[in-house]
Amino acid sequence: MSDPWLIVGLGNPEARYAKNRHNVGHMVIDVLAGRAGSRFTRHKARAELAEVRLGMLPGGAPGPRVLLAKPAAFMNLAGGPVKALAQFYGVDPAARLLVIHDELDLPVHELRLKCGGGEGGHNGLRSISSAFDTRDYMRLRVGIGRPPGRQDPADYVLSDFPVRERDALGVTLEQAADAVERVVTLGFEAAQQQLHTA
Repeated sequence: MSDPWLIVGLGNPEARYAKNRHNVGHMVIDVLAGRAGSRFTRHKARAELAEVRLGMLPGGAPGPRVLLAKPAAFMNLAGGPVKALAQFYGVDPAARLLVIHDELDLPVHELRLKCGGGEGGHNGLRSISSAFDTRDYMRLRVGIGRPPGRQDPADYVLSDFPVRERDALGVTLEQAADAVERVVTLGFEAAQQQLHTA
């Protein structure tokens, strides 16, 4: 059996943060687990984990083995649990780690796949890069747009998506889940090309 993929959704672990813009990574992971009919269990690496098969391979075979993870640590400490999971399951971060996160520098609901590069001030990415001592891992960026007026970006990311955006958010989460499935079944570059030319 081939090595598993580790798909990590970033967010903060307490219920009061669940609907925040900063928790959109968790939301995508929940959609993926729902598609697979899987439930999360607590892993000793300090993460909620669901082991699933995602998508389908040519000929209709079940898709690759995938570990869906939500670190049970605050955003700025996410790197420790992610690295512990990668070590436990033998995941090469450069080849089979995909991190889903909110992105201030993309328009709301826009999706982009990226490999490597900077963290753009995102504390979760900074923590992961520090834990692995590399920035060379894949990311799915989910646009949340910039805060209106003079609102502090820190307050903005820790506020909930407004009610008027909920329907559009549901579509975005499904599209993000589709993008993840394409990464693990078709490969990163093919998935990136499909997403960015759609």
